[in-house]
Amino acid sequence: MSLKLKVGVYYGPGDIRCEEMPRPKLIGGDVLVEMKACGICGSDLMDWYLVNRAPLVLGHEPVGIVVEVSRDVKKFEVGDRVFAHHHVACCACHYCVHGDYTLCEQFRETHLDPGGFSEYFRVPTPNVKMDTFKIPKHMSFEEATLIEPVACGIKAMVKCNIKPGDVVAVIGAGPAGIINLMLSKILGASKTAICDLIEYRLKMARKFGADLIVDPSKESFSEAVKSISEGRGADAVIVTAPNKNAIELGVEVCRKGGTLCLFAPTPPNVYVKLSPHKLFFNEIKIMPSYSTSHIETRMALNLIASKRLKVKELITHKFKLENISEAFELASKIKECLKVIIVPR
Repeated sequence: MSLKLKVGVYYGPGDIRCEEMPRPKLIGGDVLVEMKACGICGSDLMDWYLVNRAPLVLGHEPVGIVVEVSRDVKKFEVGDRVFAHHHVACCACHYCVHGDYTLCEQFRETHLDPGGFSEYFRVPTPNVKMDTFKIPKHMSFEEATLIEPVACGIKAMVKCNIKPGDVVAVIGAGPAGIINLMLSKILGASKTAICDLIEYRLKMARKFGADLIVDPSKESFSEAVKSISEGRGADAVIVTAPNKNAIELGVEVCRKGGTLCLFAPTPPNVYVKLSPHKLFFNEIKIMPSYSTSHIETRMALNLIASKRLKVKELITHKFKLENISEAFELASKIKECLKVIIVPR
């Protein structure tokens, strides 16, 4: 095995390069994984979130094959096909005791080394112990890259307390939006509505079961949702577009007593105008849902493995690691795609 490995390095907006760096060394209870596939996440495209940390190797949806294990590792052996979560909680602090695993200090400190867009990556000891697991042989590596984003969606579904018969509206028909749409269907939503400005994504949303698709630049999404909900609006609105206009639209679409889920962040200097009067008298609940934990990743694995959630068709494009800049160009600017996957070669 070479002591050098190819990686995709983010330097800034529109500048991501395939370079070489030293292979990470294992310590303690680490494992080394040969990356077989890694998805591009919406957060990989948020320059405001990344630029102050550049240069860095992105990628937090990787799966692969274990090629080396530390002496202390008993759970895995060379040859195992695995998913490794990039963040894990300690399960002992105040936040973890209250079930707020993603707010745990360790959660944000644990990272795959150097990142998922790498020929090989080191899984640190806490991640190995808490949230790395084998994937079944009948599940392809490409499908397994959807474990983490599906887990994020499951967490949002739980927070929104979606019940059979609910009307669910999703703002943004990218991969995250369509995953939330599909999950709401599994939970028994009677009607699902989704909006986006990109025609390609609206057509794909229809393919994945959306009952109503709307381009909000051409018609009122709020009125369209009311037309399928006896004039009430949506019981749950999931905002997957990371901008203030999407959030303000979400408030309009949400029924009295409904839940507005913030599934994506805005830049830190962006503020939204909300009426406390309207929120109070309509009892609209605003529920952020950041990332996911070791609980939802297992649920996501089972959903995908059982074929109850058919994620394969979400993958519209694959690029070799050496062509990672083209992949980011498609995902961030052209956008006529859903899930874009990076493979090593």
